[in-house]
Amino acid sequence: MGLDIKLPIGIMFSLFGIILTVYGFITYNDAFMYTKSLGINVNLWIGIVMLVFGGIMLFFSNIKKK
Repeated sequence: MGLDIKLPIGIMFSLFGIILTVYGFITYNDAFMYTKSLGINVNLWIGIVMLVFGGIMLFFSNIKKK
């Protein structure tokens, strides 16, 4: 029975992922904003990665140990 931090980490990454993904969709056509990142919408891609990671952490936090 140890300290299980998967649930708070999953919630945190999921919330930040949602915020970044929405912001990436809103600023999708702003070419000037993404000139430093070679035209890649970094907010959108990192937001998606954070959503996936948060979902994995939430999935593993709900698995019951036998």
